[in-house]
Amino acid sequence: MNQSDTRTGDIPVLAGEDLTGKNGRLVVLTHDGGVPEVKLPTANADLAFYLLVDDNADAELVAVRPFEAGRSVRAVLKGTCNPGDVIVLADTGTAADKGKVRALPASAGTYRGLGIAEEKGVDGQAVLFRPAMIGNVVVGG
Repeated sequence: MNQSDTRTGDIPVLAGEDLTGKNGRLVVLTHDGGVPEVKLPTANADLAFYLLVDDNADAELVAVRPFEAGRSVRAVLKGTCNPGDVIVLADTGTAADKGKVRALPASAGTYRGLGIAEEKGVDGQAVLFRPAMIGNVVVGG
């Protein structure tokens, strides 16, 4: 059996930075010398396909939930959204917003569509969305 060591559900992984108080934010899987770890995204098009569900300090174990289309997730929202909106990362240039999500903005740029909002959301809410791996969305200016 070549699929005997696969995982489902939340997985333990090391924090690659201090993630204390960052539950409900999206993180990126990376590594340190080949050892898996997660960090907050640093670019708006990062592959942030994991939700932090149990935070901790740098180099300590955290729990992350991989995105899967069959399971919706809740992530901290920046701004507002409506059902059906494409969900992307919030602006990673603002340190306080790293790992938060937002509705696809109208401003020009390239964004990575991560999912579809399944409810109306307000700033700071853990908004429900369905992971959808939409890929890059280019908004013209």
